[in-house]
Amino acid sequence: MKVVVDMNKCQDHGQCVFAAPDVFHMDDAGRLAYVPDPDDALCDEVEEAADVCPLQAIRIED
Repeated sequence: MKVVVDMNKCQDHGQCVFAAPDVFHMDDAGRLAYVPDPDDALCDEVEEAADVCPLQAIRIED
């Protein structure tokens, strides 16, 4: 699984951080940071994060 975030769309709302804290977090500057190739066991969390993103900036690739 590969996670791709369109950082041009992302406005750092942080909903993904609540849905998948093992993959997404806010850095010291308050910007979104993420693990681009998380363990497949986190697939459900990542899918939830993509679903709750208000700007649909998160894409999951195989």
